[in-house]
Amino acid sequence: MKGTKIMIKEKTVTAVILVAGNSTRYGQNRNKNFETINGKTVMLYSLEAFHQNAYIDNIIIGGKKEEIPIIQNIIQKREWSKAINIVIGGNSRQETVYHCIQKTNADIVIVHDGARPMIKQSYISECIEAMKSYKGATIGIPSKDTIKITDENNVVIQSTSRSHTWVVQTPQCFDRKTLLELHKKYEIEKVTDDCMLLEKNKEKVKILEGDYTNIKITTYEDLDIIQKFIDNFL
Repeated sequence: MKGTKIMIKEKTVTAVILVAGNSTRYGQNRNKNFETINGKTVMLYSLEAFHQNAYIDNIIIGGKKEEIPIIQNIIQKREWSKAINIVIGGNSRQETVYHCIQKTNADIVIVHDGARPMIKQSYISECIEAMKSYKGATIGIPSKDTIKITDENNVVIQSTSRSHTWVVQTPQCFDRKTLLELHKKYEIEKVTDDCMLLEKNKEKVKILEGDYTNIKITTYEDLDIIQKFIDNFL
């Protein structure tokens, strides 16, 4: 999306891109965000997408302290018209997001996994526009399979309905003050995405339908899948 902000034009927006993960399941002893596809690092695909979007005022990248020079090197290879700052992440995704949103005074923050390089402009814009009616919104896809919930012994205790089951992706967008307050309130509770904080507080979170190309690189084999997606769709 380019040009004048059409909706919520009075709001400021900071994009938070997360690249501080351990990439444990990736299995290559290196950060998947720094892998190269078609001569471009995975992280850079996400960074360029948010930089291009007209709603985004500035960008924060959350990374590991020891990997800051790598991130700086990637950023310095081109010129940017919007401010890009790097924040040292924490020991978990939850801590990293908290560190990042403390470093902005924007009205809205939109959080994205750097390892989702197939992010579409429409997803960024739709998440931000949803802030007119909600405190939180996320991109997700309807589950193709029936999801079963088990106990600690892997015994099924509940089956979900596919018609009401979604696989959550990013970006996820929030009213910054609300998200900051809930990070403080639920600091000692572990969550795997920021929407869970709003859910704990009985806040409504809107799911916006995405697509299956917006996958997160998790295993080494996912690189081949992303390569095919990029060759066919970008």
